[in-house]
Amino acid sequence: MKYLILLEGNTEKAFIELLMDRGLFKINADDMLDLRPHQKRQLDTYLLAMIRQLENDEKVIIMRIGDKLTDKLRIPKDIKEKIHSEEKYCTKPEFEMLIIIAEGLYEEYQKVKSTIKPKVFAKQRAMISGKRYDNSQFWIKKYFEEIDVEKLLKKYRSMAHHSLEELFLCELIK
Repeated sequence: MKYLILLEGNTEKAFIELLMDRGLFKINADDMLDLRPHQKRQLDTYLLAMIRQLENDEKVIIMRIGDKLTDKLRIPKDIKEKIHSEEKYCTKPEFEMLIIIAEGLYEEYQKVKSTIKPKVFAKQRAMISGKRYDNSQFWIKKYFEEIDVEKLLKKYRSMAHHSLEELFLCELIK
């Protein structure tokens, strides 16, 4: 079994790299198609060629990690038998809520959550080195550098709800 990790954007890329660097990511690079995650929303020519080159009995689990996963993954008919399953990990509003929780602002946010989105709230309050939250790779890596990410992910998981088909980031850790 191989895993194909598709990341939507910079935030997801930075966070997965952080999990991998800390040895927390549940998938080893050796088990990944092409030994690494890919910052793509859909299967492109390169990824399709890699899937087609797999042994006949080898399957792929596609893990999509992003803030909006409403678009359907387009899988050509000739490789459908090679796809074991598709897993969706929703980051919206999880990243911003992780920051709000880490900042100790969860109770304060609960008072205004009907009028302010988590992203706006986090941007107004979270800073590192004098720079406000901007969902860049630099900011994400720097912010979570000193934080117990595993504990934070589990805490968020115990507090939140996603749709049934969307998994939490917590489910990406070992």
